[in-house]
Amino acid sequence: METATLTGGNMEYGLFVGGQWIITGESIPVLDKYRGQVLGRVSRADGDMLEKAVRSAREAADGPIPSPLERAGWLNRTASLVEQRRELFARTIAREAGKPIKNARGEVSRAIETLTVSAEEAKRIAGHEVPVSAAPGAANRLGFTMRFPLGVVCAITPFNYPLNLVCHKIAPALAAGNAVVWKPSSLTPLTAVLLAEALEEAGVPAGFLNMLPGSGKTVGSALLADPRIDFYTFTGSLEVGKQIRKAIGIRRAAFELGSNCGVIVHRDADLETAARSCAEGAFSYAGQNCDSVQRIFIHRDIYPAFRERLTDLASSLKTGDPLEEDTAVGPMISSQAARSAGELVQSAVESGGVALCGGGLEGSILEPAVLENVPARHPVVCEEVFAPVVSIFPFDRLEEAVSNVNHSRYGLQAGVFTRDLDAAWYAAKRLRVGGVMVNENSCYRVDLMPFGGARESGVGREGPRYAIEEMTEQRLVVFNL
Repeated sequence: METATLTGGNMEYGLFVGGQWIITGESIPVLDKYRGQVLGRVSRADGDMLEKAVRSAREAADGPIPSPLERAGWLNRTASLVEQRRELFARTIAREAGKPIKNARGEVSRAIETLTVSAEEAKRIAGHEVPVSAAPGAANRLGFTMRFPLGVVCAITPFNYPLNLVCHKIAPALAAGNAVVWKPSSLTPLTAVLLAEALEEAGVPAGFLNMLPGSGKTVGSALLADPRIDFYTFTGSLEVGKQIRKAIGIRRAAFELGSNCGVIVHRDADLETAARSCAEGAFSYAGQNCDSVQRIFIHRDIYPAFRERLTDLASSLKTGDPLEEDTAVGPMISSQAARSAGELVQSAVESGGVALCGGGLEGSILEPAVLENVPARHPVVCEEVFAPVVSIFPFDRLEEAVSNVNHSRYGLQAGVFTRDLDAAWYAAKRLRVGGVMVNENSCYRVDLMPFGGARESGVGREGPRYAIEEMTEQRLVVFNL
């Protein structure tokens, strides 16, 4: 199959099953999220393709395990191919996901890093010696552990990072020696086609990668019900995560679910640094990040100055065409998503909140909004907004701010801006989240670090090394010598 290009209109791309590109009887139209034009179409998986994909993956997983060197080679070659097609990937992401081109290019760079680190980790999978000979009556025993792939990994991936979040699931799965059945988002499947092409060209053997576009109700539900799948990795909403857990029973899984991340700006923080970082964390990619800054708690001594600076920064962000180099906030993933977020802002104002800026709606673009005085129980504060909306609150004592951040059913990441090591250490020990970023916003992430949440933000960790641990099983071997 020739490398996909954004020719637009009725160009149809296939799904990838058992090492073959297949056109089915139905297709999914893919829209340019800013212009509303059809970019192309991707074949929709049907029952026959689902069966063939899982069977192909199962046969690959039950066969000989490719060596770590082979697996690392697949991923390194894929990284090189993505690098060669960097601009094609970036423009595809910008158009089908609505992500500003500068952010789309950043995602491509991160995906290359994720693939490269995963290749390195493929060669580091190891067990350890267990000192069984130290036990009574076991003097002649030698014990050690080994790690083996789980078998078939089902990856269900979201629209907001259609390349890098996919790499965070598929690359560690392949690095560990698993076969993959992958359902990309129906909103952004063209990037999936590009990545599948690169993986195929890089030499991933038939059966080890199967890509099945389609809806969650059909493709997703069928994959959850299939007992031949050993592990599920999912990024999406809490509600869907609960449905997946109920469907798969005791089978292993890693979930990255909802959040409403909080940031604390202490009285001694560098105000300009904190304000710029919080604005970026709240409004980048129209707030459609799982770790987006949604709540900011500012010490009362600096609250007026911080509020003014954050509002100025939010008001100055250019909205519009994601392909323009200086666009900071592009369209949301759909006009319905933008309308829902706009209605939430209006509801917050009607409940006593004040919109310091933003909240206006133009098509699928929601102007970046800064809110204050919003009741703590309003959904814009306590639920995941997934939009360019942030709420700010003053605090008097650090303990109060930490308690307010923790006052949520979620706990993905949090940010703390302070020059006081005691304050930073206090927050790091007491914030009930998966990651505490000191003098960074809650969005801070490099792709080799562990990433995941506490409480209802999910279970398990991403990051190549940590995902490989999730996707392998430990086996104890004992020799009686």
